Amino acid sequence: MGCNSIDRIGRVLKSFWIVDRACPRTMVVARLHSFFILVFVYRAMPDSSYFALFLIGLLGGAHCIGMCGGIVSALSMGVGSRLALHLAYNSGRIISYALAGAIAGALGGASLALADQLPVRIILFTLANLMLAALGLYLMGVTRALTFSERLGQKLWRHVQPLTRQYLPARTIAQAFPLGLLWGWLPCGLVYSALVTAMTSGSALHGGGMMLAFGLGTLPHLMIAGLLAVRLKAYAAKPAVRFLAGLLVLAFGLRGLFAAIRLIFQL
Repeated sequence: MGCNSIDRIGRVLKSFWIVDRACPRTMVVARLHSFFILVFVYRAMPDSSYFALFLIGLLGGAHCIGMCGGIVSALSMGVGSRLALHLAYNSGRIISYALAGAIAGALGGASLALADQLPVRIILFTLANLMLAALGLYLMGVTRALTFSERLGQKLWRHVQPLTRQYLPARTIAQAFPLGLLWGWLPCGLVYSALVTAMTSGSALHGGGMMLAFGLGTLPHLMIAGLLAVRLKAYAAKPAVRFLAGLLVLAFGLRGLFAAIRLIFQL
């Protein structure tokens, strides 16, 4: 558990033990009950989400190759070091994810400041895992329900995409890095699912860190895809590979939903 979480829980703990003598015993029990729920929320959501988002990025690799496979294949045709070009492109892409995560975390923090923290956290946590479950079903080929989020993202992408043309074809690191910065805003259901999870962090720092972990999870697939190009892209497009990846992402989403249901029944 992070230091900030411990400090916040410490402040909450003091509020439960510094009780007015006139306070009924039932009120003390209710406050202690709420305290233990808060401890569970801090344990289950912000801190463990770093590793969870890393795994989601890793498991969603088949989706990443489908979305970004064209651009990484184009980088493989550049002159000079292919490895350096791919590192520069992916560094820019991950930095954009971290920036988006910081924005999402700040927005989540603002919403928590305006409302009772626990219900808002549960709502955001439930929404994030619903999107993960939908993404898993999408990768499995069961439904395309998550594409609505990508259509919403097209409004921003229409303004960003024209800027990418000045860096194509990317033949140098100076072109590949800003191309990655811009390509990080490509509408993607997997990224949006992770961003909703980042909102539950309640801070720009944690939100950015969570999306940084997510971006690092996507890195192995896109690096390998860039270096092996067409061969790996064809492999990732196989129905069996996408089905297995979708099944694992679906399991993550369902696990989170069950955790949210347990929280709701404990309220």
